Amino acid sequence: MPEFLMADWLGTPVWFWIAFLLIVVALTAFDLGVLHKEDRELGIGESLKLSAFYIAVALAFGAWVWAERGSTAGMQYYTGFFIEKALSIDNVFVISLIFTYFAIPPKYQYRALLWGILAVIALRGLMIAGGATLLAEAYWVLYLFAAFLVLTGIKMFFAGDEPMDIGGDPVVRWISRHMRVTPELHGQRFIVKVRDERTGRLVRAATPLFLALVVINLADLVFALDSVPAIFAITTDTFIVYTSNIFAILGLRALYFALAAMIHRFHYLKYALAAVLIFIGSKIFISDFVLGGDKLPAWFSLAVTAALIAAGVLYSLWKTRAGEENKWSAAL
Repeated sequence: MPEFLMADWLGTPVWFWIAFLLIVVALTAFDLGVLHKEDRELGIGESLKLSAFYIAVALAFGAWVWAERGSTAGMQYYTGFFIEKALSIDNVFVISLIFTYFAIPPKYQYRALLWGILAVIALRGLMIAGGATLLAEAYWVLYLFAAFLVLTGIKMFFAGDEPMDIGGDPVVRWISRHMRVTPELHGQRFIVKVRDERTGRLVRAATPLFLALVVINLADLVFALDSVPAIFAITTDTFIVYTSNIFAILGLRALYFALAAMIHRFHYLKYALAAVLIFIGSKIFISDFVLGGDKLPAWFSLAVTAALIAAGVLYSLWKTRAGEENKWSAAL
């Protein structure tokens, strides 16, 4: 293998990063270029199958990390993946509200999600790189992350279900004031040329799909304030943090159409997620101030995280089971 591929970059050989990026590019090209050449609504059954495929790829990648870098790295990857996957359910609820507000029909939502996720890959990379740099320079920043996670978890326990005020978003208002925005959709296009009513000249204008895309990316930045510190609290290995984060997000657009149809059935999951954030944040203080610097085993963090999330999902499904069986049988 060429020497530069074995060179260390952010604590990991370059060829690991190249392999990861090739997988991401291949998945995106296959998804968009083969599976979804045309704009169409994704059915619940197809959504679940495609999501299962993405999860299988992510788990297989974790097995490769486990084999190449050891069991600790492997379990840290799986813990980060499960946390991000669970937190993404909240993203689905917000994305559904955004699409509804801008009246985006289902057949255009998939491509909008794709472009949104491509932007997320870059934005998450910047956030994770910034977080890794801070931690490398000052370890005490991890305590700030941990305290933030604990406080966020406590806030989630007592938070209400107030709807998101999309129309009042300052970015949406700014775009509406400073850009021409068409009142109607123009297919899957984000920017179109329209005729100015005063001058008669063709000018560029944003479509409602563009506004939806912008708001989705802003919402992801807000959610990243929880998920990125949570994974840094599991490990400071930049490769593990980034790959587990991105693999969880890659499958989000596939899972969206199934979850959007039953998001009301995950009402109680937020309490499980709150407990996960409190546990992940607390274990930093427990490791450093109670155990004298000894880290809690990676398998223990993975087991607690998986148990809390599974309990939240199962309890939610059980509490909302009445009348849902026939509805889902008909949908599938």
